[in-house]
Amino acid sequence: MPGAPVVAPSPRPSVPFTWTFDAHSPPPYDEPDTFAPDTKENESEEEEEEVACGSFYRGASLFSQSEPIRIPVVDPATRSAGSSRSSNLSIPHLREALNSLESKMATLLSERDEIESRLEQAVRLQSPVHRLPNELLASIFIIGVLNVEEEDSLTLNALMLVCRHWKDVVLCTPILWSRIVAGTRHSLDKARRKLERSQSVPLHVLVDFSPRMEHGTVTTESIMNTMDLLCSSIWRWKSLRLTIPNRPQAHAALSRCKEDAPLLETLNIHILHSMQEDHYSHAPLPLFSGRIPRLSSCSITSFNFGWDQKLVTGLRILKLGGYWNGFSPSVEILLRMLRECPKLEVFALRNMSDIEAGCATIDNIPDGSDKPMRSDSKTIHLPRLTHLSFYYSGIARTQGIMRLLSLPVLERVEMCFLDDVSPVIEHLRRQSLTSLPLRQLRIESSFFSELKLVRLLHRLPSLTSLELVDVEDASPHLFKSMSAPAGASTWICPKLNTLILEGCTGFDWDSLRSFVESRLPAHSRAYPTQQRATPMSTASQQAFMTPEQYHASALSTSSASEFAARAHILAHAPVTPAVTKEMVQWLRMYVSDVKCETAKTVWA
Repeated sequence: MPGAPVVAPSPRPSVPFTWTFDAHSPPPYDEPDTFAPDTKENESEEEEEEVACGSFYRGASLFSQSEPIRIPVVDPATRSAGSSRSSNLSIPHLREALNSLESKMATLLSERDEIESRLEQAVRLQSPVHRLPNELLASIFIIGVLNVEEEDSLTLNALMLVCRHWKDVVLCTPILWSRIVAGTRHSLDKARRKLERSQSVPLHVLVDFSPRMEHGTVTTESIMNTMDLLCSSIWRWKSLRLTIPNRPQAHAALSRCKEDAPLLETLNIHILHSMQEDHYSHAPLPLFSGRIPRLSSCSITSFNFGWDQKLVTGLRILKLGGYWNGFSPSVEILLRMLRECPKLEVFALRNMSDIEAGCATIDNIPDGSDKPMRSDSKTIHLPRLTHLSFYYSGIARTQGIMRLLSLPVLERVEMCFLDDVSPVIEHLRRQSLTSLPLRQLRIESSFFSELKLVRLLHRLPSLTSLELVDVEDASPHLFKSMSAPAGASTWICPKLNTLILEGCTGFDWDSLRSFVESRLPAHSRAYPTQQRATPMSTASQQAFMTPEQYHASALSTSSASEFAARAHILAHAPVTPAVTKEMVQWLRMYVSDVKCETAKTVWA
């Protein structure tokens, strides 16, 4: 329409526009302290960004009605500032930051492992075994190491491998190193270390030069080197056990023992080749200068020490063996030794040539010694002797010794490989008229009078073990005598619980069965014994018994029940067995332990 005036549109009312943002949470990668060197420049950049971008980049906001909407315009200066900040967030910088975090984590993990190890150590220290005093721990080690039979035990080395504390305790306890072992299978360096660590405690010395196939021949030089090392501590020796192949080497080794041995208590000298003939009939010099005041145990095999009385005085244990022909001791020499040992407890003779019966034996006494006087015929009283052993020592020598001995506490007798032991059995019976608490009797490969043996067994109420090995004189009469009470009053050997018949062929099955049956409790069918029907006391039972019943019960309880409960029978049958398997099964019904082994021939 012409001529119509143009009217400008009326402006809209102003609408207020409100800005809302969180001033306390900056953007994820906005770190002014790390990437912005200057704080003021960062503030100016933020103001310019607010002016340029308005509320468009500030998150959730409401448009104000007081101002019109403005389109954001990016300034070139702002774009250059953003590019500089993005350069600070580049890949190398991020990798460097990651590496620094990993190094810190590794340091913390190492510290954690160290703290855990300290914690574990602290917990272990709270264990009772770690809180034991060193003295108590050392006492436990001493019991575990020294109370074993092995001379060179591996327990000591095992204790040192447990921990450092135990190793220090072992090294600081000299008594643990008091066992010195040297010889064919043991090095001198080990013996030298033990000598150093033992300090000044008493020593137990073992020198073993037994020939071994894998070690070759034993040389005298090696024996002398060993003795030179050990003799430096001879004043500390408490026991010496020496095993040497032959007499020349033994005399050479003992020639080093010239110093006094004030602590020596046990002396064992064993020469392996005892049958060798040589001129070493006397000791080169008095052993240990004759000064061994504490010696109590002496065992010598085939070493000619001139029968020095200083070496065999005041002993508790005396064992001699391995003397043949002209080197065997006479009865007078042995009786003189026994007179010098009133506290003797064990006396054993083994492997000696017998003397000629009826001939004078004083010629065997070495020159310079006193002749036996008339007082030698007096009885030798040995109030402590409990073990007496004669093993191939000659019946003439054995009988000559036994006829002068008084043995009130003798408990064990062994007579092996003698001709006729009937005189010795008769001496034991005479001793039983006064006192003879004999518990074990062994007769092996010898003859004897069965009647004398039965008379002796009548006098041995405390006998618990009877061993008859390879004897032909054990006939059925012996078992019949032991099957029934003598005179209907008491049993023969009422405490007998072990019977060994090894290689005996003179008895039969009926006598052995009668012997076992006679010692069983009344009305017993099989082992174990029957239980009592009513739990009455002994006094009540005796009150209701007739005299015959009381007598029978006394006989059965004195030996029968004890024999059935604890009896042991060992029978070694010959090639033609006299005891069958059925007989052995019957014995096992009534006896707790029965062993029957068939003897094997050479071609077995």
